[in-house]
Amino acid sequence: MFKTRLLVTLLALTGSISVASAWDALPTEAPAPQDNPTTAEKVALGQMLYHDPRLSSTGTVACASCHNTMLGGEDNRPNSMGVHGQTGGRSAPTVWNAAFNKVQFWDGRAASLEEQAAGPVTNPIEMGMKSWDDVVARLKTIEGYNQAFEKAFGKDSISKDNATKAIAAYERTLITPNSAYDKYVDGDKSALTDQQLRGMEKMAELGCTSCHSGPAFNGSGSFQKFPLFANGYFEAQFHFKKDKGLAEVTKNPADEGMWKVPTLRNIALTAPYFHNGSVKTLDKAVTLMAKLQLNKDLSKEEVADIVEFLNALTGEFPKQAMPSLPGTPGTTFN
Repeated sequence: MFKTRLLVTLLALTGSISVASAWDALPTEAPAPQDNPTTAEKVALGQMLYHDPRLSSTGTVACASCHNTMLGGEDNRPNSMGVHGQTGGRSAPTVWNAAFNKVQFWDGRAASLEEQAAGPVTNPIEMGMKSWDDVVARLKTIEGYNQAFEKAFGKDSISKDNATKAIAAYERTLITPNSAYDKYVDGDKSALTDQQLRGMEKMAELGCTSCHSGPAFNGSGSFQKFPLFANGYFEAQFHFKKDKGLAEVTKNPADEGMWKVPTLRNIALTAPYFHNGSVKTLDKAVTLMAKLQLNKDLSKEEVADIVEFLNALTGEFPKQAMPSLPGTPGTTFN
């Protein structure tokens, strides 16, 4: 359940200035849809499917290949690599705390984790299966999956719908609460350093949290135009406008440059930054966001303070025990 929103008074280093703003700690559980309640059996099955490269045409790419739960929930690459060494044009978003996104993918084209889980498997660049019918047929030949699906959904239950429900159920367990920031807003006033408090105050003062709002600092499913202020110098370096964002899906010119607001949780671990992974460092990303979204030039000290606060958003990662995948004794798919 979402914790009660807390009103935190931010004090500057001198103690003479304060900025009052509402801040939220991250919940320790994610809400599940009515048609897919979370169960231990679904989570166990979903974890297997998430880590199984046999859901790809070449048997080399799993969900975890690009969204690595041993790291920050992505792959630290500008553009993720799929089957046959192909790369797409976007950087993999983190899977950690994705359960708190109201829409999925950079362009927000999926309305749920279940819908998102279905996409990469049949994307020709990503996992490359020709159809979900082929995926289902493959899973049905693996005795261990027949057993796991039966435990989670009942007899003869292997299907696209149930596979994506299981993956989504597993992803809803990938939550990273109890960051230094969370401890601070929950009452431990020693959890943040003076520099982190200055960064927190500066973000509120600048208006960063008008978009990066809510417990996941993701705007709870909102979209924002990026870049908001044109800058030819930065565009020539980073090519942010080459990808049209939501307009690539809707084909509506009014949606050009519209992107889902990404989470700031664990952002210190998810370099490189932005939808095309073109920015290598967090301090550069902060500088660019201030200029391109707020038309502000920040000092080195202000950037350093904000970066330190963003480091305080790294949470506690639930321990991941890698699943044993069902075998195919005496045969292979590839």
